[in-house]
Amino acid sequence: MARRTKEDAQKTREQLLDAAEVVFHHKGVSETSLNDIAAEAGLTRGAVYWHFKNKHDVFVAMLERLDLPLESLHKALESPDEEDPLGKMREFLLYLVREIANDPKRQRVFEIVFLKCEMTEENEPLIERHRKGFLDSSGRMRRVLDNAVRRGQLPESLDIDRSILHLHVQLTGLIYLWLLLPEEFDFEGEAERVIDAYFSCLKQCFGNTLPS
Repeated sequence: MARRTKEDAQKTREQLLDAAEVVFHHKGVSETSLNDIAAEAGLTRGAVYWHFKNKHDVFVAMLERLDLPLESLHKALESPDEEDPLGKMREFLLYLVREIANDPKRQRVFEIVFLKCEMTEENEPLIERHRKGFLDSSGRMRRVLDNAVRRGQLPESLDIDRSILHLHVQLTGLIYLWLLLPEEFDFEGEAERVIDAYFSCLKQCFGNTLPS
């Protein structure tokens, strides 16, 4: 009986997160209320409060649900024992691109984060989480690039901070443009070209001194 209750609770939680995705995507984060989420899920407001403290808690849980399947990939990518860190990093980035392009749920959440999370005072906790996510992903990339330098895949003169910044700018910018203009270009094809150009440039463009 207890197991059944736990399964029911998890099912309700997933139902609420599915509903939150729909409402956040339709109305934007600022205009969404817990009542909206409960109504979309066909549940009561009390059911929402049983699982989540507030709307921001729902938003974070929605993001974390998508992050969980990537954790094992993150660990393999960051391992100092990885013999081909650049190859593993490319593999991970292409996997993420395919997931965004082909998984409607992941694509919808990216649209919410990029296009539906307004820069308001109310949403400051969510914006702060974005900042933390940027720093966390930068830390992961730093460990990969450090390993690549140590293994001779990249020059010791590599400016790692600049390398990380350029990857964020190039890939995040491409994702944002595609979410705005999905019919204008082949996202997967262009993303692969951007990623390959980035790795080629790592070996010659991001040294501690600019090339003459």
